[in-house]
Amino acid sequence: MEGNHCVTAYAERVNGLIPEGGGKECVNGNAALKSLPIWSLKQNGLLQSLAAGGEKQKTEEESAEVRQAREEWEALESIQPVLPEDLTPTPLISFNEALQHFQTTDLSEVLKNIQPTLHRTGWAAITHFLFGPPRLHRELTEERNLVFAIAQCPLDNSQKVHIRVLQTIYKRLTGSRVDCPRYGPHWETVGFQGTDPATDLRGTGFLGLMHTLYLVMDPETLPLARDIYKLSQHPTQNFPFIVMSINITRIALHALREEVLTKECNRRQQVVGVLNEFYVAAFLQLFLVWKTQQKTISDSGFVLKEVETFAKKNPKQILKRLEGFLKERRTVSGAAVSPESPSHHTSPEEGRLSLGHSGTRGKEMNFTGVCELPPEMEGEARLI
Repeated sequence: MEGNHCVTAYAERVNGLIPEGGGKECVNGNAALKSLPIWSLKQNGLLQSLAAGGEKQKTEEESAEVRQAREEWEALESIQPVLPEDLTPTPLISFNEALQHFQTTDLSEVLKNIQPTLHRTGWAAITHFLFGPPRLHRELTEERNLVFAIAQCPLDNSQKVHIRVLQTIYKRLTGSRVDCPRYGPHWETVGFQGTDPATDLRGTGFLGLMHTLYLVMDPETLPLARDIYKLSQHPTQNFPFIVMSINITRIALHALREEVLTKECNRRQQVVGVLNEFYVAAFLQLFLVWKTQQKTISDSGFVLKEVETFAKKNPKQILKRLEGFLKERRTVSGAAVSPESPSHHTSPEEGRLSLGHSGTRGKEMNFTGVCELPPEMEGEARLI
């Protein structure tokens, strides 16, 4: 029995436990055991094998991780970068927000150079005083002067509002959801004459863009804007949309300076709103004539001149026509009102508003640029 106890003690020594007293003493047939220090486990052959296998497995795992990281890095290098403007497109801007920008901007230096009314002399001044329109109410002069100040402001690349106005016009007309570059031939798509929209704003300044912004951002006039834009893309009746719009702004500025709109401004106690509607009404007049009379780019100078003459002589009439046009569209639940319908051909009002059919079709004529038409103003008028 004692021999068996010794064998047991030896076996326990091999497994990392040693009987207390070196295995020489046995108590009641059992050896008193005590734990070995951790360093002594290294002498155990079985543990050495297990430890060696663990280190090998760890090395293999690390190698796999390094290999995976290398593959991910190589894949990352092949990914195409996404441009910031694609991630965060410029938000659209409303007309009121853009107007507020100019209302809160210091335009004192610009205001020194504006000429909000005509300078008349001699009989022209006497006739205007006796038979001309009433004077603009004093409380509206600041608003009127702001309009002419905006018309003096150029497109400024450092002003975020200016760039947002440009981007908004482009997106609303083309349906694009992403920003387009500041310069490039894409601007010709919406009717600018070159790669830089700023070059087309001479004569009307930033007001030319403000009016276009109003046209495309107002829910009631947006369908009309798209109809005009669609006509500007016609194979034979095409014209540069933005340049035409700027010419309409020029007509509206002349009407305001010549005090043609003073009576309506006084009645409604506002200037900007009246000027915006007059601009849209004049553009509607041009659109109807251009479409129904099959005008082409060679007729542009004649049509613009006739629209200007008629609009200045009949401001109240074209404003009422615009009101009726928009009301009819609302009644039809957004359906387009075709100017080619029989009612338009036979309407007495259509006949009165028509610019005549003796146009210059077939006659060679370059498209009239901004402010190239003679203003034919009384006295010593100085245009912007």
